[in-house]
Amino acid sequence: MVALTRIEAKVQEFLKELQSPLVLNLSKNLQSGKMLRSKLALSIAGESEESVRLCAIIEMIQNASLLHDDVIDKATTRRNKPSVNALFGDKNAIMLGDVLYSKAFSELTCFAKDYPQIPRIVANAVTTLAIGEIEDVALSGAFNADEAKYLAMIEHKTAALIEATAYAAAFLAGKDEKDARGFQIYGRNLGVAFQIIDDVLDIIADSKTLGKPALSDFKEGKTTLPYLHLYHTLDKIGQERLCNAFGKELEESEQVWILEHLKKSGAIEKSIEFAKHLGKMGVEAIANQSCDKLTEIMHAMVDRNF
Repeated sequence: MVALTRIEAKVQEFLKELQSPLVLNLSKNLQSGKMLRSKLALSIAGESEESVRLCAIIEMIQNASLLHDDVIDKATTRRNKPSVNALFGDKNAIMLGDVLYSKAFSELTCFAKDYPQIPRIVANAVTTLAIGEIEDVALSGAFNADEAKYLAMIEHKTAALIEATAYAAAFLAGKDEKDARGFQIYGRNLGVAFQIIDDVLDIIADSKTLGKPALSDFKEGKTTLPYLHLYHTLDKIGQERLCNAFGKELEESEQVWILEHLKKSGAIEKSIEFAKHLGKMGVEAIANQSCDKLTEIMHAMVDRNF
């Protein structure tokens, strides 16, 4: 897609403006992902200088959050390749993330005159994202059996930036506040559904496709929706066994037990169905906007296997 190439080139243009060979060298090791947020913005606002600039800003923010995420999670790989923190250490990863954040905020000011809503929308989303990171760390201390806390955390950590992208792009597309709110709801639901499917894939996808070992989330101290559903189907002894295995390197017998009960309980199917329900509600929020591309994006993110 030509527009995505333009976005990547715009990011490089922003980074070259910093006149720092160190930053350019570190940034070469960033792994390009699905560019979901950019595809979303382009589907709403079309391709223009303004939309490409917005997408480049969003991609820098997303990369910054992933750099910090990998340090927090002590992750050594990102999309099957060594992470920046594994190659250059935590300090460099954190500082590169800080550079990306600050440059993104600097570029956001260009929208202040013609689209004053956009800097506020994106800046608020980054604050919410950071709060979600704190909530994620707090929830990792022990097995979390509270579904509401989990859903609030992923709405903050994952969905906030996707929601902001859709909301901001709607204003670029000339939508009024009422219509823009529909795109905001779509983006929020897309973000939450996207994360739930990611959490399911951590369990059911093979490690080669996923780029990390199976059940990594559970071993790293993340109580995702399938485990929450499983917990509430188990008897007290089963609940204690699940909680005792949480956040640890699992012996094969424990891994087999968890996988068997996840499948037997219907926890995986229940999680997928909830993601599909969110997707349906998100599409309904923009039903009057004739956005077939957004319907396709929602289905592609919910029905994927990687």
